Amino acid sequence: MAENAKLTSAEQIVIKFTGDSGDGMQLIGNQLTALAALDGNDVNSLPDYPSEIRAPAGTVAGISGFQMCLGDHKIYTAGDAPDVLVAFNPAAVMHSSKFVKAGGMIITNSDSFTEKAMEKVGYTSNPLEDGSLNGYDVKAIPMFTLVREALAEMELPVAAKDRCKNFFVMGVLCWLFNKEKQLVLDFIQEKFGPKAKKPLLKVAQANTLAFKAGLNYGETTIMFQERYDLGAAQIEKGLYRNITGNDAAALAIAAAGEKAGLQPFIGSYPITPATDLLHYASEMKDVDLVTMQMEDEIAGICTAIGASCAGNLAFTTTSGPGLALKTEAAGMAIILEVPLVIVNVQRGGPSTGLPTKTEQSDLLQSMFGRNGDSYMPIIAANSPADCFDATFQAAKIALQYRTPVIVLTDGYIGQGSCPWKVPKMSELEDLRPYVNFWVPEAHPGEEYVSYKRDPETLARDWAIPGTKGCQHRIGTLEKNESGAVSHDPAVHQQMTEFRKAKVDNLAKVLPGVEVNGKESNKILVISWGGTFGAVKGAVDRLIAEGKPVSGVNLRWVWPFPPNLGEVISRFDKVLVPELNMGQLSLMLRAKFLVDVESLSKVQGDPFREYEVIDKVNEMLGE
Repeated sequence: MAENAKLTSAEQIVIKFTGDSGDGMQLIGNQLTALAALDGNDVNSLPDYPSEIRAPAGTVAGISGFQMCLGDHKIYTAGDAPDVLVAFNPAAVMHSSKFVKAGGMIITNSDSFTEKAMEKVGYTSNPLEDGSLNGYDVKAIPMFTLVREALAEMELPVAAKDRCKNFFVMGVLCWLFNKEKQLVLDFIQEKFGPKAKKPLLKVAQANTLAFKAGLNYGETTIMFQERYDLGAAQIEKGLYRNITGNDAAALAIAAAGEKAGLQPFIGSYPITPATDLLHYASEMKDVDLVTMQMEDEIAGICTAIGASCAGNLAFTTTSGPGLALKTEAAGMAIILEVPLVIVNVQRGGPSTGLPTKTEQSDLLQSMFGRNGDSYMPIIAANSPADCFDATFQAAKIALQYRTPVIVLTDGYIGQGSCPWKVPKMSELEDLRPYVNFWVPEAHPGEEYVSYKRDPETLARDWAIPGTKGCQHRIGTLEKNESGAVSHDPAVHQQMTEFRKAKVDNLAKVLPGVEVNGKESNKILVISWGGTFGAVKGAVDRLIAEGKPVSGVNLRWVWPFPPNLGEVISRFDKVLVPELNMGQLSLMLRAKFLVDVESLSKVQGDPFREYEVIDKVNEMLGE
């Protein structure tokens, strides 16, 4: 009996789920993430699924995964090597067992190890019996058998009963990690019960029974002799919710519209991995958020530009291939000098590339991927929760400087999740001072001049078409200050310099970078966007070991923060880990004329802390 199993305190646990795309990996992964967050743990997650709609069942190509790290302290990544792997079939074991920490636990469904299933993935003998998994703590559970017994009195097809194995495992894990079972039972009712949008009462009943069977199995089997308990993380008090980066960005769009006193508008086309942002935003009609799903990426950004010209707070959302298609219209927003926020949830490229995998390879496209000298600010979110702050800040800058702004997130932080402290609306900055529509009543005796500029920001006066006395030309040809089309070389020179100077002026008011560690050292590790978590965790561990290493994170990747060059000058070597072939490294070399060492990874997978640590040790000659 396991009911007297030893309860061991743990600081951090990394769990990875793998199975067929239809096995519900994302469902139970997200649910355990939410359960851990509600229990007070800090948590970070990484969904990992194939781009095929449904690859052949039981094949390595069809494996869907979900990794999460939970702990009693601040968690920055989804973890390195899993402590626990839940692998639902032989393909999942073959695919993921190599990632598990030495001595780690592998929980698998022994009923799935049929001769046919093993043959499909190339096993010539049963890995649960032939010793090939020696070195791991293997828990082979007959999940189909136990779930079918638990649901014996329900009139459901056998295949439908077998699909409940994910909640059976959820019950086992709930017991194993000492989590509150009622939260899972409540979730099942919310998802499938009478209060669900589309109630599936039999599904709710079946999953409830399977979950309780998993709890009972954990309590009664001799297989588990130890349970694990993580204390609550010591984080700032407040109201928290578990949130993905895409959902956080959608909420920021709604909040920015409210704080600006403008109707928020999203014109977009669905594209992985940004689609969830549009889905979630489309549910916010109650806060007057307007979404338009257009027929293509070009129409998406053009409707957003039209909305901006009409006085709305405009956004368009996309991923790398969509950003390529939006290029000409983005240039139109620059020459019109209207506020616009482009949220790019990056994925692997080029072209269609890796639709469901993460990468950071759109930085140079964001910087230079338009014809002409067409500069725009670029901000990079560094976590799922930070997607809210980055998107909100982008809206502020777009309004204040009358410019398009690009927000770079990526598949990892856009679809991953972590606890987010929900701000009160009163705590968010008021964006109304940055709107200032030009109306004749506020300028008695003056004539509206469409490209007259604020002396500090160089932002042009913004007027809504149709406002009496504010007639002006809208178009993509170069114009002089009055808005009339001009082919004068001197005018083009001046207007190009103005547009560049607006972005340069932003650099003067950005906060400087903060150094993690000593202000001067042998090695400085620079992160941006989704590499923040792995770099922060790695640098913290290296500092704890007494290594001469410090780190900084860039949120604004163009323009660079005002003190970045001076900070870099205080270090002997600079390392930039990024999920591309060295794009930020290239920009830093060009800007500051310093030798930057690049650590590149383009495997559709985020950095692990040990990869950064290994590279730093190599640079230190160790």
